[in-house]
Amino acid sequence: MNPPCGRCNKPVYPTEKINCLDKYWHKGCFSCEVCKMALSMTTYKGFEKKPYCTMHYPKTSFTIVADTPENLRLKQQSMLNSQALYKEDFEKNKGKGFSVVADTPEMQRVKKTQDQISNIKYHEDFEKSRIRSDAPPPENRQDYEEQPSNPQRFSQPVGPTRPAAVAPPSGERRYQAVYSYAAAEADEVSLQEGDLLSDVEQIDEGWMFGCNQRTGQRGMLPANYVRPV
Repeated sequence: MNPPCGRCNKPVYPTEKINCLDKYWHKGCFSCEVCKMALSMTTYKGFEKKPYCTMHYPKTSFTIVADTPENLRLKQQSMLNSQALYKEDFEKNKGKGFSVVADTPEMQRVKKTQDQISNIKYHEDFEKSRIRSDAPPPENRQDYEEQPSNPQRFSQPVGPTRPAAVAPPSGERRYQAVYSYAAAEADEVSLQEGDLLSDVEQIDEGWMFGCNQRTGQRGMLPANYVRPV
């Protein structure tokens, strides 16, 4: 017995039979449900056991799940289960990723050596910074531009404003010049780097009074150009 056609329900004979979508079709009946365009086994698209062309194939729609109290309860239960599993895994793996180093005598020796190296580096950096801070300030360019008639006076840093030269009582304190200095006034002493100074006395924070042993000249000299020896 010949099966009925899926479109017209008439018998389908073997010479014109198309077997598709769990049904039998006449070749002329196998067409799009919407536009009735004739289809073949390579051009059809099935939806709910009905043939469609590409243009009229039904679009798939998504179902939105309502945020009902039951769904909220299931969501909360799922979160609680996830947290419980995370805590369980954490407790199992706790301590496996870390190794405890024993405080052996060898480790104590290494730690002590590292501390000593750190202290040495700290003192070296401190001495370097102190030496830089003790150096005289750079030349005063503005004063140099205002008084270009005496360039030697500004070839080295200029000390603070000094008081009038007053010879203090003779002493035995000796200093050495660490920078060259050209006397700018008649009562000042010119210096060359390395000159030895005797009978040096502090006048104020920026100036001293002493004798240059190389030249025999006595007078005022900037305090930040010399150091005690």
